[in-house]
Order: sequence, then structure tokens, then C-alpha cells
Amino acid sequence: MQNTNQTAPAPAPVKPKPPYTPPEFKEGDLATMDAAALVAILKDPNASDFKKAKAAVRAGELGAKEAVPALVALLTNERLSTYARYGLEPIADPSVDDALRAQLTKLQGNFLIGVINSIAKRRDAKAAPALSKLLSNSNQEVARAAASALGHISGPVAKKDLLAALPKATGMMKATVADAGLICAERLITDGKRDEGLALYASLGAPSVPKAQRLAALSAIVREETSISRPK
Repeated sequence: MQNTNQTAPAPAPVKPKPPYTPPEFKEGDLATMDAAALVAILKDPNASDFKKAKAAVRAGELGAKEAVPALVALLTNERLSTYARYGLEPIADPSVDDALRAQLTKLQGNFLIGVINSIAKRRDAKAAPALSKLLSNSNQEVARAAASALGHISGPVAKKDLLAALPKATGMMKATVADAGLICAERLITDGKRDEGLALYASLGAPSVPKAQRLAALSAIVREETSISRPK
């Protein structure tokens, strides 16, 4: 007699289909292209924004200095400026710093802020004088970006100009300049200029400095004076 209580086998799971990617959004050979091929895409007026973005990032990964002029030309492209900076930032060639520095007097608004941020990442000390001039820019976002960049670049010029800007600054700008000073002081100490860093922390501990930054500076002084790992 046939057993009618047997459970039917479960159906095999259906594998979901991978999402469809249109051909124009496929990376293709871009991941293995050399610098010359990437530059050709960056200059091609008929290349899609997707391909140019991928080519910009790939150029940065290769450290392709040949791509610098083509990437700089995209810094004012609303859709591609960020990718152009992603491409420029890792390229270890002085031509990048020269090009970004030159843009400080040419660009405005968000394009200028983006270039300032890239200069900060590269810590281009030669840009410090031009950034100091931007501390008084009428666009507060530009001025604050310049202050932050000076903090990351650090060094004698940045230290001097941040301290000079602090008494004149008000509101959020004052807090930003003080924050930049804290970063500058820490960079000085890390770079082996302990006395200069401590002197900057001491200046930032003055009563006229916003409370949060003042307390951070005083705390840093205590930390440094009691540290057993920092060089004296």
C-alpha cells in the first residue's frame, strides 16, 4: 500500500538575477588602462561622465603625472570636479601642487573650497601665504576652509597667520581658526617642533579663545608635559 503521508521535496531555491548594468556604466577596460589611454578619455569630449570619473580615479591610483593637465581642466566641471580632485590628490608630483595653488586665485565658491581641501590633504606649505589671504574672504565657507587647511599644513607661516587671524575672527570663524590652531600645534609636535607646538597651545589657552578650544589646548599641554612617549 502506497504511503500518502510522504512530504514532497522542497523546490530548489531560485537564484536572484544580478542587477542589470547598462553598458555605459560598465568599467570595462578602464581598470587596466595605462596613463596615455586614461588621458585620452579625460580629454575626449564624447566620453561619458562615468568614464571620465573612472579614468580620473584610475589616474590617481597610477600616480600618473601625465594626467595632471587633463584633471585640472575638469576642476570647474560641476559633475566631475570632485573626481578630478580624487585623481590629483594621490599623484606625488610637484606639478599637482603648482596647479592647485594656481587655482586659488581663479576659482570661487564650492570649486575653490574643493581645491583648498585638496591642498590641505597634500599639506603644500607653499600654499600657506595664499591661504592666509583667503582668511578674510567674503565667503565664510571659503574662509573657514582656508583656516582648516592652514592647520593641516602647519609650519611657521600657518602658525603665525592663524594667531594673527584669531583676534579678528568672530562667531563660527573664530572657532574654526582656533580648531585649526589646535591641529597646527599637534602637527608641529609630531613633526619634531615640540617647543613651537607647546607655545601655540599656550596661546590657544588664552581667555579670549572660545571655551571648547581653550580647554582642548590646556588639556594638550598637560598631556605633553606628562607624556613618556613624546620626545622632549
